[in-house]
Amino acid sequence: MTKLTHITENDDAHMVDVSDKDVTRRVAVGTGRVRMQPATVDLIRNGAVEKGNVLGTAQIAGIMAAKNTSTLIPMCHPLMLTGVEVTFNLGFDAIDIRATVKTTGQTGVEMEALTAVSVAALTIYDMVKAVDRGMVIEAIQLESKTGGASGNWMRSDDGAMVCDDNSCMIAQPASGGIDLQALATMGIAESPTGDNETIHDS
Repeated sequence: MTKLTHITENDDAHMVDVSDKDVTRRVAVGTGRVRMQPATVDLIRNGAVEKGNVLGTAQIAGIMAAKNTSTLIPMCHPLMLTGVEVTFNLGFDAIDIRATVKTTGQTGVEMEALTAVSVAALTIYDMVKAVDRGMVIEAIQLESKTGGASGNWMRSDDGAMVCDDNSCMIAQPASGGIDLQALATMGIAESPTGDNETIHDS
């Protein structure tokens, strides 16, 4: 079993020393969802919420949250982020949130991406709670990460991506196709020959 890096041999919590880690380009993508009444989605879509621009406010909140993650999560390192993008997709009865966070450094940005999603979701709730207090924030999860000693990782339900340490093997999904847009998030492209390709993180 992998040892938890934030726990010492005496079971004390501590900030991991990353002084000797290599500086690499790191990207993390987090997603989440706010489920609500269809009428609430329509209010947001039509800009009819009394408090103002819901998604614009949530977007700013998510970006600010990513930048301030180390002040919220005790063992996170303060990082110089090189990019934060927060986007939304409005469905029938839910709003999906996606945060992409980038840095070049000695530790990853998974927590920054997840914090951005979480605070954006909470901001949406705050903006429209007066008309829909039954909203549910759900499915906040990491979708992918690249960089660092642990290499690349991508969430996959169909076995399309298998990652091990510093390499990822693209396997043909059962559906017979490869989601190139998802792979692009990892900096991975399909081999021109159509064969499976192993990409090693630099």
